[in-house]
Amino acid sequence: MTEKITLDLKEEEAIILDHILSEKRIKSRKEALEFVIENSLTKFFVKDALILAGGKGTRMRPFTYEIPKSLIPVRGKPLLEYILELLRKYEIKNVILSIGYLSHKIQEHFGDGSKFGMNIHYIEEREEFGTAGPLRLAEDRLKRPFLMFNGDVISDVNLNELIRFHLRNKGLATIALTKVPDVSHFGVAEMEGDKILRFIEKPSTCCEGFINAGIYVLDPKVISYVPKGFSMIERDVFPKLASEGKLFGYKFSGQWFDTGTHEAYEKAIKEWKGID
Repeated sequence: MTEKITLDLKEEEAIILDHILSEKRIKSRKEALEFVIENSLTKFFVKDALILAGGKGTRMRPFTYEIPKSLIPVRGKPLLEYILELLRKYEIKNVILSIGYLSHKIQEHFGDGSKFGMNIHYIEEREEFGTAGPLRLAEDRLKRPFLMFNGDVISDVNLNELIRFHLRNKGLATIALTKVPDVSHFGVAEMEGDKILRFIEKPSTCCEGFINAGIYVLDPKVISYVPKGFSMIERDVFPKLASEGKLFGYKFSGQWFDTGTHEAYEKAIKEWKGID
């Protein structure tokens, strides 16, 4: 559904739109104005992000004996800094870090976030809570739709497009999906249109497909689906949402690296180009 609105532009506003026309290769002032409005409204819809950085990173030993996985460097910068850079690019500056293993080192590095242009709050996992449990720990701070990231993935996904996609579909959760040439080591999304029906875990056949990129837009209502204690969002939450038709998948083609294994980490070091 769309609503027609007529606007009178000042000369300086028209100059800005013309600059956007050339920079973004947009065809008309109307499209340039739609681009500006959509991006501006998106910033008001989602202002917060939760990043999961509490895992022990056992597959990345011996590195993680001394540093938490989210501080492992790629091209001279900790993984977690790239996630903050991506958020800052889209003016999402309120971040909750869920920390546990070697948590003091993460707090020492990031502090309150001010030196990174962010506002960082911490929730600490006194015991392992999995990938869904931290949602309950952060519940008091998550009163509106928010982004959630796995702390060991780096990507240049367009967050504005991801959020707008979530808005259009009116679901409770949207998963960013990235295509890989071999899904045999992942869970591949089975879809009907934009809806995710289920994830087929580690298919025996080797083929390309779309997998969970570890980046989500979630409505606060999702927290009510999280069991108490240790729980996994992939196993304990997403299947429930999918069965109710409330889980959607946003396919993107940008950079994406999972750094959870030595092989994947080596690939990230070689190929990651950073955040533009």
